Amino acid sequence: MASRANLNCPLFFTGAASTTAGVRRSISTVRCGRRDKRPPLLKGRILSTEAILAIQSLKRAYRTDPTNIPTHILPRLIKSDLTSVLKELLRQEQCVLAAEVFSTVRSEYGADLNTYAELVAALSRNGLGEEIDSLIDGLEKGEGIQWDEKQGLLTLVMAVIGAERKESTVRIYQMMKRSGWGSTYEIDEYLGRVLAKGLRRFGEEGMADEIDQELRRLYKPIYAQT
Repeated sequence: MASRANLNCPLFFTGAASTTAGVRRSISTVRCGRRDKRPPLLKGRILSTEAILAIQSLKRAYRTDPTNIPTHILPRLIKSDLTSVLKELLRQEQCVLAAEVFSTVRSEYGADLNTYAELVAALSRNGLGEEIDSLIDGLEKGEGIQWDEKQGLLTLVMAVIGAERKESTVRIYQMMKRSGWGSTYEIDEYLGRVLAKGLRRFGEEGMADEIDQELRRLYKPIYAQT
């Protein structure tokens, strides 16, 4: 029985020539490429049956009626499946559905800053700037900035600045200050540079100067060379 791979990517025999040793065939392989612009699944990612069914249900319902998404099915999923559904919808650029799943992830388990950053990047690619501001507003009213997520914070700041969201960048800076950045916690030098540059680009000179002043105080040897 032909394998599934052979059905999808058949081998075409371009000719045959008889020899004394038998029959020799020349074979050319047809390589199957992707027909859309989605990135491939990450290596090692396997969607469970439950995750696949949830994705199919969400997409089918959204095509029928975008105002009636069956989010009630999401809390039934275990955490790993729920996370897989979110990442797969982000991969497919299904931002509206991804935002609904993200809301469930956040309410059920909490969301780290890397996950916020991934959603911001997807919203930005699809021109959904106002949704980014709403997302950061939710972060401010919810978890806020967690100082054990330094890499996630940097990724989020870069994503928001890259999306050209002035209001959200200012909000993140204000959240950082309220949570002790610059007083209880030292400012990370690279993060500070990125944030100050972004704020200055948005015309927030005063905030950018505050960061630069603190960086000069903490990293005198580095700034003395610039």
